[in-house]
Amino acid sequence: MQDLRYARASSVAEASRLLADGGPTARVLAGGTDVIVQARERTQKISLFVDIKHIPEAVGVGGAEGGGLTLGAAAPCCHIYDDASVRSSYPALVDATSLIGGTAIQGRASLGGNLCNSSPAADGVPPLIALGATAVIAGPGGERRVPVATFTTGPGQNVLEPGEFVVALEVPAPAPGSGVRFLRFIPRNEMDIAVVNVASALRLDGAEVAEARVVVGAAAPTALVVEEAAEALVGRPLSQESIASAAAAARAAVRPIDDMRGSIRQRRHLAGVLTERTLRDAARRARGEEVASHP
Repeated sequence: MQDLRYARASSVAEASRLLADGGPTARVLAGGTDVIVQARERTQKISLFVDIKHIPEAVGVGGAEGGGLTLGAAAPCCHIYDDASVRSSYPALVDATSLIGGTAIQGRASLGGNLCNSSPAADGVPPLIALGATAVIAGPGGERRVPVATFTTGPGQNVLEPGEFVVALEVPAPAPGSGVRFLRFIPRNEMDIAVVNVASALRLDGAEVAEARVVVGAAAPTALVVEEAAEALVGRPLSQESIASAAAAARAAVRPIDDMRGSIRQRRHLAGVLTERTLRDAARRARGEEVASHP
């Protein structure tokens, strides 16, 4: 472990000041399940941890003003998947948060930390994008909002400026007739990093698809919104043919790599398989049918 300092912030302003004063080697401690490992293994130079788990805005889970959902960036995964309103209205968040690590990790890990770690394989990011979530960012220049879809700019990289941190995630209220599903594939239970993960969102108007979004993770430098997959679905009745076309679009759009978890060929195949499965389940949820988070 590196020689580093720890500071506990009790307000957004205090956290921003501590981060700004700490310079480029200061890091937010939202859960610590990634950043503590990085400090211990010296893969990142870290001189200061700023703990935001004692800031009320950063740990809450509840309704947003005007509808929707606000998730504190440091709210532990277990508080998210145990929340009744999340389970009833945002089951895709249950899909993801109940898969991130084991039970002990879920008591610390957060969606905000998962986003800011900015791994291409992050399990929390595709469902947030599919749901149209926005990151609320605070810093020396005040507060700003950035869509989660554009927050990550590359592996381990994002839009945060010095002194800035994510306070909360805002998720809009689900539209009538909509459903979202998240699935991932891992090589074995002992290696809890996705080979590929996919979140799909649908809004149905009768038998026809009115809106669609397919987001593939772990198959490009950032989570990839596959516009061609949506184009294969919107304005058409949902059918095996349209789902197959969306899956083909996902396979064509991804830019995977070979690594110890999977090959380019396997990842491309999985992008199509998981797109088909998530679209079918998203449609079931849009129709009000029950879909278990873990099949």
